[in-house]
Amino acid sequence: MERTATTEPRRELARITLAVLTLGALILGSLWILRPFLGAVIWATMVVVATWPLLLWLQRRLWNRRALATTVMTSALLLVFVVPLSLAIVTIVSEADRLTGWVKSLGDLRLLAPPEFIAKLPIVGAKITATWEQTVASGAEGLMAKVAPYANDIVRWFVAEVGSLGFLVVQFLLTVILAAVMYSGGEGAAATVRRFGRRLAGERGDNAVVLAGQAIRAVALGVGVTAIVQSVAGGVALGIAGVPFAGLLTAVMFMLCIAQLGPTLVLVPAVIWTFWSGATGWGVFLLICTVIIGTMDNFLRPILIKRGADLPLLLILAGVIGGLLAFGLVGIFVGPVLLAVSYTLLREWIAEAELPEEEGVALPTPRPAS
Repeated sequence: MERTATTEPRRELARITLAVLTLGALILGSLWILRPFLGAVIWATMVVVATWPLLLWLQRRLWNRRALATTVMTSALLLVFVVPLSLAIVTIVSEADRLTGWVKSLGDLRLLAPPEFIAKLPIVGAKITATWEQTVASGAEGLMAKVAPYANDIVRWFVAEVGSLGFLVVQFLLTVILAAVMYSGGEGAAATVRRFGRRLAGERGDNAVVLAGQAIRAVALGVGVTAIVQSVAGGVALGIAGVPFAGLLTAVMFMLCIAQLGPTLVLVPAVIWTFWSGATGWGVFLLICTVIIGTMDNFLRPILIKRGADLPLLLILAGVIGGLLAFGLVGIFVGPVLLAVSYTLLREWIAEAELPEEEGVALPTPRPAS
């Protein structure tokens, strides 16, 4: 009897261990098979969760027909993802000769002396003036020699990116198709995810799923809309000031805004170029626009993020930047979601601890020195 009672727990432990290993192997195998599609699935999920209120609004306007609303949203996604990419490729190809000629013409450019007001700037004025005068003394050829190594790196990066362009287009199309499927049956998918969260951690797991959706909408509003507003405003300012390749620079500004680097990395060189070319009036105009557009996110982003989720702004920004560095472009959404869920669960877990006193924790009385 004692031997049978001893072997039963061992058999039960072996059965549980094998069951867990088998389940883990099935999960890893499924993820390995779906690995080529995981990026598109994550992007489609983020897009659908962020735009779900818009889908419901369209459905109410279209006689409560989900099929019509899904068709409109899918068409809009095609316009947002595929059409701008195609237009960018056509623009780059059509402007290739012009861009090459413009780069070659830089060799004949006569560099002007630095304006007097730059030397009067505090702290950095003398250093900027000395560097500028050194550049003028070396001429355009010296400037091109300094820029050439960076230009070669940019060309190599661009060639590598164009090489993966076909895969990128396929991913975009797959994302749109998966988003259309999720739009058509979003309620069932959301209920399944919430049941899974409740199965894992009860009501706390259900709340974590809802919070993840709110964090996705907060990032889409705070980061996405702010990037669109800043890049469009910057592109209009560049076009009015007559800066060449304003459309291409607008796309670069949008990517920089998404990466939380801001549009000033494009606008400041444009201001310098405008002053350098002798258009002082347009340079002043573009400088004012740069100050306004560059600081616009300081008040626009917090307002939009608070509309999506009541989470600390620093938490969202840390999630966006850290997620971008850790997971790439999709990390812009994955990072804030992970931090938001972890932060909320940790906050609720800490709040469950009872304090020694109702009105606060009593500080310990210091002992007198012996």
